[in-house]
Amino acid sequence: MSKLPDQTFRDTIGTIDEEGNRKYILPKKPSGRFYDYRKWVSYFLLLVLVANPFIKVNGNQFMMFNVLERRFIIFGFPFWPQDFYLFVIFMVVGVVFVIFFTVIFGRIFCGWICPQTIFMEFVFRQIEYLIEGTAAAQRRLNNQALNFEKLWKKSLKHFIFFLIAIVTSTTFLAYMIGIDSIFSFLKEGPIDNLSGYLGLLIFSGVFYFVFAFFREQVCTIACPYGRLQGVLVDKKSIIVGYDYKRGEPRGPINKKGEIEKGDCIDCKACVVVCPTGIDIRNGTQLECINCTACIDACDAVMDRVKKPRGLIRYDSELGIETGHHSIFNTRSIAYSIVLVLLMFFVGYLFMLRGDFESTILRARGSLFQNYGSDSLSNIYNYNLVNKSSETLKIEYILESHNGRIQHIQENVPVEVGEVGKGTFLVIISKDQLLSSNTPVVFGLYKDGILVDTYTSSFVGPSALDRK
Repeated sequence: MSKLPDQTFRDTIGTIDEEGNRKYILPKKPSGRFYDYRKWVSYFLLLVLVANPFIKVNGNQFMMFNVLERRFIIFGFPFWPQDFYLFVIFMVVGVVFVIFFTVIFGRIFCGWICPQTIFMEFVFRQIEYLIEGTAAAQRRLNNQALNFEKLWKKSLKHFIFFLIAIVTSTTFLAYMIGIDSIFSFLKEGPIDNLSGYLGLLIFSGVFYFVFAFFREQVCTIACPYGRLQGVLVDKKSIIVGYDYKRGEPRGPINKKGEIEKGDCIDCKACVVVCPTGIDIRNGTQLECINCTACIDACDAVMDRVKKPRGLIRYDSELGIETGHHSIFNTRSIAYSIVLVLLMFFVGYLFMLRGDFESTILRARGSLFQNYGSDSLSNIYNYNLVNKSSETLKIEYILESHNGRIQHIQENVPVEVGEVGKGTFLVIISKDQLLSSNTPVVFGLYKDGILVDTYTSSFVGPSALDRK
């Protein structure tokens, strides 16, 4: 019986040493084509994050998620509690999207789009490289006794870290209460908004702690998506994988500069750049965030030893095992089509949503009343939900019959996000009522333009009573 490969590395995580103490990961700064691509994607997403609160569409902030007031603005369109069903559908589609996306593309989201990775790798680590130097220089600085160099470098780094935490926390707060409220909030000062400033300081402290101390442990311990990966990823999922068939057995280059064994020369270049401290050559691991740093490092080594690139690459376990390196197969294409259709479905639902919602219902328990000698009346209650970004007034006109509407109280405009209620009489002559329950159609007019119709029923006497 062949001996199973050593799997003891799975008993611990890269951020904990053998004695159970925290081990800070100080990866070597990556370089290469994938790193450059990720850098531009990250800077673009950071720009979008900062710029979004300042963009206005029809007077509305481009994106806002005001949970406290239950008001949401997406792409400049306001959504209110009455639109909650859309968010339920959106969340269900989102869960399906995450499942399908992970089954196809593995944890590629973590390496390219996740805010934790973007801030950690392209903001905070970049400041560390700039102030403290390379990974080796950072280790020397950490190990040396406290002196002036260590004091000013550490102090400057953490001061900048906290400034970034404050700016980022303020930006996230702008997504919750709006950029205009933020400017008003800052203008009034901490005396008038002590609780608000205290909340912002606490959130900034949490943000600072995460990126200054907790760091990559968010990915390995706290993030639930990492746990989902182990359930959803299978042999056909795209991962950052090591081609063991080509690389094994490992061995260093001999004195003649020749590779006598597999293509992996055991240089550990892929290990020293890993931001979560794993060895990708051990296979798929929970800590791997598919950041591609190991791909760039290995490709650079392969170029130097004059071997083909791709010893570590985007592939599936099945692709590495069989040698068929096709990222897109029938299943991945089918799932991708489903994902696109789901996104179009949600977009279609959002497009169908109007600026208002109105219901017109006959008053419960009420009967018809004689109105004059030749007409009957019914009492109706109406609700008008204003989901637009401006004050709304709707005029109700009877479309289906030659009759009229008489408001019992004044039809007043409805403010943004509010629900207007009212009652009116519908008066119709008896000769137009052919049954005891006659359908009637109301026209809803905004600024003299018909924007919607609503069908209800009008109760009258039975045929026997009319005789």
